[in-house]
Amino acid sequence: MSGKMNKSKLAKKLGIARSSLYHKSKRKKNDEEDRKKIVEVMESNPSYGHKRISLALVMNKKKILRLMKKFDLKPKLLRKRGWTKPGDVKLPEAIYRNEIKNICPIVPNLTWAADFTYIKFQNGFIYLATIIDVYTKEVIGSALSRWHNRFLVKSALLDAIKKRGCLPLYFHTDQGLEYQSEEHADYLKKLGVIVSMSKKSSPWENGYQESFYSQFKLELGPVNRFVTDGHLAEAIYNQIYYYNNIRIHTTLKTSPSRFYQLARKRSI
Repeated sequence: MSGKMNKSKLAKKLGIARSSLYHKSKRKKNDEEDRKKIVEVMESNPSYGHKRISLALVMNKKKILRLMKKFDLKPKLLRKRGWTKPGDVKLPEAIYRNEIKNICPIVPNLTWAADFTYIKFQNGFIYLATIIDVYTKEVIGSALSRWHNRFLVKSALLDAIKKRGCLPLYFHTDQGLEYQSEEHADYLKKLGVIVSMSKKSSPWENGYQESFYSQFKLELGPVNRFVTDGHLAEAIYNQIYYYNNIRIHTTLKTSPSRFYQLARKRSI
């Protein structure tokens, strides 16, 4: 009884309805429960911001943002924005034009985008080549090597063809010499694939790959923790698996592989 009297007196003193005290108490309890859920998601996905967390928890993103601000929760991994390729300025203009500039793919396997990156490891480099289906955002082909050459990029292409069991209409890359080699371009032409390339010093025209590598390296983390290149290779492929099958893509509202499976069901 005294508890009721205390709440009534407190409500009267504050000039608010007595029921609002229960509401505030309940909201505080709910916020704490939701905070624990958010923290759990962030621990498994250290680069997740409020949008991906809201998709993972199926909660309103404004509510997630409010709670993250309230409890000062921030992603452990944040990438830098902006892409620059100053070395491309010295290259001549590509003999192939950007064929996909005004194309918005609405089905899988219409456009594949390719690129490779280097990972500094011990006294040298490990090169990773990947191919992404622009519609599903899925990494469908990959290859690792100690050297960057036409064999690296062709291995990734063959991997994508094997996994998807088909060919794209367009194959888009930047102006890397490996992609401009006659052997690589002629191979695509013989397969009936249209070669497409970004303009010189225009990395945003292959933003699918630029964005992927930026986030990929961030989530892979410092590579000096690996003892051998075999350990590093395992971590790289595990990270690709995480990207394809677990990590939520904000545009797709789900993982790339899940989005691909849904797209295939719709086409049947």
